[in-house]
Amino acid sequence: MDFFRHQDLARRRTSFLVGCYIAAVILIVLAVYAAVVLIFAYGKSANIEKPVQFLNPSLFLSVAGITLAIILGGTIYKISQLAAGGEAVAHLLGGRPIHPETTDPDERRVLNVVEEMSIAAGLPLPRVFILDEENSINAFAAGFSPQDAVIGVTRGCVKLLTRDELQGVIGHETSHILNGDMRLNIRLMGVLHGILVIALIGYGILRAMGRTSSRSRSSRGKGGGVTLALMLFGLLLMIIGYIGVF
Repeated sequence: MDFFRHQDLARRRTSFLVGCYIAAVILIVLAVYAAVVLIFAYGKSANIEKPVQFLNPSLFLSVAGITLAIILGGTIYKISQLAAGGEAVAHLLGGRPIHPETTDPDERRVLNVVEEMSIAAGLPLPRVFILDEENSINAFAAGFSPQDAVIGVTRGCVKLLTRDELQGVIGHETSHILNGDMRLNIRLMGVLHGILVIALIGYGILRAMGRTSSRSRSSRGKGGGVTLALMLFGLLLMIIGYIGVF
């Protein structure tokens, strides 16, 4: 096995994934603009406003600016939420810190392996979390830097793996700490949340318009077209947001 060739391949794949995130944001901006134009076109029958041409630079710049501001706001919010480092991620996933003086033999073994891998890599000893409700075999490393990094393991990982297998898993997670992958992952989590905010806004519009429509018996009257147009817009935002997440 050529380690360095696989390392270069992994870096190229990382670049490809970052490119996919950027492409997703661009496509979301275009899709939201198309949804706005569709609503304006529907506005002729909904009495909202005179329909507009699809190619409208001023409208595009306005929609793009608002959409990017929403994505950026959601991204900053999520990253600030995770600013405490790896421990914040571990707690969000339902992790429980393993006490350094634990007498549980399985937990003691995990701590010993993490210490061995950290010494071998020349890294500070990370705090270790266990996901008690997860019976599958999995693990993660999280944090902005080696100083605030944590390693999390599932209950299945602790119970089902031999010591040698556990060393392989922990060694893999230690490499994420050493190479700075965790910092990139947290930033991408922030961007992903920013994309998800688009869908959440659409869901909020649908709920609000649904309540308005149920309270009003004149939904087919003067304001009925506006309500239907906004509900359609909310549905489109949900679809766009969830496609972006996918």
